[in-house]
Amino acid sequence: MDYQWQYYDLVLLGIVAAMATGVVVGVATPVAATTSVTATSLVAVGIMGHGLFVRGPVDSVDDLTDEVEPEEVPVAPGALAD
Repeated sequence: MDYQWQYYDLVLLGIVAAMATGVVVGVATPVAATTSVTATSLVAVGIMGHGLFVRGPVDSVDDLTDEVEPEEVPVAPGALAD
């Protein structure tokens, strides 16, 4: 059985790659590590934003309008105990 890469696997890989690039640039060049990691973290934030808001984790746009009844939401046993 072959593993198939999903979009969110690539999002996670992109975040790690962006941050690792910042560390490598900070270590291997005269650019300060704090500057390079900060700059590449903005790239990571952009990747996260795309994963959450542009291509969000829903099957279709109709999923966003479905209301959830309170009895459908699972509650841990004892969570509502006073």
